[in-house]
Amino acid sequence: MKRRAFIAGLGATAAWPFVARAQQPAVSVVGFLSSRSPSESTAVATAFRQGLGETGFTVGQNVAIEYRWAEGHYDRLPALAAELVSLKVAAILAAGGPPSALAAKKATSTIPVVFSAADDPVGLGLVASLSRPGGNVTGMSLFNASLGAKRLALLHELVPTAGSVAYLTNPANPSVGLEVKAVQEAAKTFGLDLLIIDASTDQEIEAAFAHLAERHIGAVIVAGEPFFDSRRAAIVELAAKGAIPASYSWRENVAIGGLLSYGTTINESYRNSGIYCGRILKGERPSDLPVMQPTKFEMTINLKTARTLGLNVPPALLTAADEVIE
Repeated sequence: MKRRAFIAGLGATAAWPFVARAQQPAVSVVGFLSSRSPSESTAVATAFRQGLGETGFTVGQNVAIEYRWAEGHYDRLPALAAELVSLKVAAILAAGGPPSALAAKKATSTIPVVFSAADDPVGLGLVASLSRPGGNVTGMSLFNASLGAKRLALLHELVPTAGSVAYLTNPANPSVGLEVKAVQEAAKTFGLDLLIIDASTDQEIEAAFAHLAERHIGAVIVAGEPFFDSRRAAIVELAAKGAIPASYSWRENVAIGGLLSYGTTINESYRNSGIYCGRILKGERPSDLPVMQPTKFEMTINLKTARTLGLNVPPALLTAADEVIE
């Protein structure tokens, strides 16, 4: 089901960048195209509005947001992107990784597009280069796929008795090749047996965890992936039910009972996306805005979950953690 939030008083907005500023209405409209679900996106949506606010745009005053949610169903994104283009929005936030970014880029070559997260945006064809994106697309690069090796290293340190580790990924995500390669190379370094498990539906996620239990896999890394984000609570619950130590990309998983996470701060990515959209609304071109790259990476450990799993967290790991949830 599509979920939409319409804000009263929306006016038609001029298409970027060919109409003079004086011709634009008082209220600009930004499209929010997300491959995720609204139920688990409250924090990131708030961070995006915060970024807009930092550039002088307040929802309900001089900017409005049209939301479109794919809820993990990537095949819905092209139609949702086309809807936003037909509304002649002033800019589009492509939220939730490469699937939404690619759908937005394909839908328009004139409306500015800011993606909230994309691994290897040059390789995916989103931008010409990180420093000079060119065209109508720019955004945030999170290095999420390449961080898979680090997540495996941390999980191996936390669960050293696990001789086999699974990597749960979604083959529908264009970044899947990068993710798998990084984790496979790391597994060889540690002498671990690595099982790649694909899941792109709710049923496949459930089957994946059942398979992990049957195979007595020692631990699992869950890819930082929009479809999995939209099923965050279910995945954490399945890991707990099967007593399987799991590592994630985002702190949000650990906050609701996941064991371990390592990665960038996704809220910061959305805030920066809001800042970029605000700058574009003020007249800057996406082709002149370099793709932002993260400079800070955080580790979160849920000590309560570790105890439930019978794990003793090494003191060095606790010391290194940016946050320990008791």
